[in-house]
Amino acid sequence: MVQTRQTGDKAGAHASTASVPSLEKTPRTILIGAALALGGGVLWGVNATVSKILMADYGADPLWIACVREIFAGLIFLVCSAVFLPKQFIGALMDWRSYPRMLLCAVTCVLMVQVSYLKAIDWTNSGTATVLQTLNLLVVLAIVCVTGRRLPGKRESIGVALAFIGTVLIATGGDLTQLSLPLPGLAWGLTDAVCTSLMAVLPIALMAKYGNFTINGIMFIVSGLLLVPFARPIATAPALDWMGVAMMVFTVVGGTFGAYWLYLGGVQRAGAMRATMLGTSEPVTATISGVMFAGAVFTPTDWVGFAMIIVMVFLVR
Repeated sequence: MVQTRQTGDKAGAHASTASVPSLEKTPRTILIGAALALGGGVLWGVNATVSKILMADYGADPLWIACVREIFAGLIFLVCSAVFLPKQFIGALMDWRSYPRMLLCAVTCVLMVQVSYLKAIDWTNSGTATVLQTLNLLVVLAIVCVTGRRLPGKRESIGVALAFIGTVLIATGGDLTQLSLPLPGLAWGLTDAVCTSLMAVLPIALMAKYGNFTINGIMFIVSGLLLVPFARPIATAPALDWMGVAMMVFTVVGGTFGAYWLYLGGVQRAGAMRATMLGTSEPVTATISGVMFAGAVFTPTDWVGFAMIIVMVFLVR
């Protein structure tokens, strides 16, 4: 069964769960872990809405947000790695044979995830983009079935059907003759889902060897630097007032690094399964905060589609 969950704004977090040591599962530990995982999901959901406001109200380009966020979040990851995992930090930097794989992970698991997610938010809204990202579970399921040479189980098959119908409802509004969702928004959302699913595969070996903070820091920094020529962060920086600056600080510290740290702590204490279930707080929070603060409007058909995809999360696991 697939034991991962989606996150576009959280590159590497879910892939790392396979190498996270578990703590003793006492009732108190599980309760604390559940609270941490729930908090991580809420932060990621709010982060999606904050990104939408930065793009809509301040004219921030998605590439600019991704570039700035990756570089600064990467620095925080690396500082934590150097402080808490100095041997692994130095070992990763000295392991030049792993550089090609690190580069591949940086491009696929961070750069493409961040850019496609922000583009999907820009074309649609935070709730829709986050729900579409949840479809990454289906790609992970396909990988598991192919590598395990098996067919999907009954629950998984029902989950696939619900996800397909839910996506169609969101994209068409119930009218199969036309798209109610902008085609670029749908394309970016599905691209995000595919790239997010690769986080459960590509970086696992590196994270098991050098630690989560180390590899995530390297991936974020490399991805951010690769975006610099395209984003031109200094030349294209939007005019931010104090609120805009505060939102950028939140999206780096709280919405990216903090959310990852909380979710990982939840996985350690409550286990991947419980953390996955609590992770549905992300699309729910993104949708609610999008309505409250970013002016997002959803039709009854959208809500039905959202519900189907969230139910899929509980079936495909």
